[in-house]
Amino acid sequence: MEKIKPKRLEKGDTIGIIAPASPHYNRSDITRGIETLEEWGFHVITGENLHNKHEYLAGTDQERAHDFNEMFRNDEVDAIFVTHGGYGSARMLRYIDFDLVRKNPKIFIGYSDITSLHLAIQKYTGLVTFHGPGMAGFNSEDLTDYRKEYVFKALCQQEPIGEIRKANEKKWINRIQKGEAEGELTGGNLTLVCASLGTPYEIDTKGKILFLEEVWTEPWNIDHMFTHLYNAGKLQEAAGIVIGECTDCGPKKMDPGFHVTFSLEDILYEFIEPLGIPAIHGLPIGHTKDLATLPMGVNAYLDATNKKLFVKESGTR
Repeated sequence: MEKIKPKRLEKGDTIGIIAPASPHYNRSDITRGIETLEEWGFHVITGENLHNKHEYLAGTDQERAHDFNEMFRNDEVDAIFVTHGGYGSARMLRYIDFDLVRKNPKIFIGYSDITSLHLAIQKYTGLVTFHGPGMAGFNSEDLTDYRKEYVFKALCQQEPIGEIRKANEKKWINRIQKGEAEGELTGGNLTLVCASLGTPYEIDTKGKILFLEEVWTEPWNIDHMFTHLYNAGKLQEAAGIVIGECTDCGPKKMDPGFHVTFSLEDILYEFIEPLGIPAIHGLPIGHTKDLATLPMGVNAYLDATNKKLFVKESGTR
């Protein structure tokens, strides 16, 4: 699929807000995010079904897909921000008009459950999308300087982002396997990446820099998902692998029927190190306070020997 880039976001542009997954708990979370975007100089409109609730979903599959399609159809909308992730994005894939998306390229940003949408859009349209924060966290409590910096670097500047640096110099980046690799960025949340396997939206990792992140998941379950990726050949095909911080992914005090001894790092070393593929672990990607925004589908360079990842190509035009 030919690569398509959306227009760079500029002050005065219109941002459309949709909720493709779970509903928001407090309406004020969305209001605060909208006020922040307006303070930055953007015009904001919201999806028709933004405040809907259908059990644990932000409306029915058709309602959420309707808002998604309408934002891409609306010529006045320059970028589409999601409220947050949660659950349910994959349920609406069958209702998305990918031809409409391809003909109306726009910035689309989100992460976590939104991984399902990123992978499907990549597969069926070639549009560069952005793995980054939901706008429900665009407020003075949640929006760190680091988050804000990388959102603007990814969406608003003409130059490539460059290095995805540590958010805090006290943080540690772990080298799993040294080496260098170049390739397009793909990936997202580990659970959702695995869920794409065997579907029409299956992730393509061949020759690419695969980034993965996870949250609230024990090592034995991460073992299960890495086994799935390995058995599907997805780890072996990657040019390089980048693992995010993986928040709260240690063993819990519970008995799943057997003794749990593996740590997250044990799993990463066991699956990735023997592949001989350059790989690091610990960059601020995913469910972490300081979250870097990554354009998906652009060229990147991984210097695992020196524990660095560089985005070499702008995600916008």
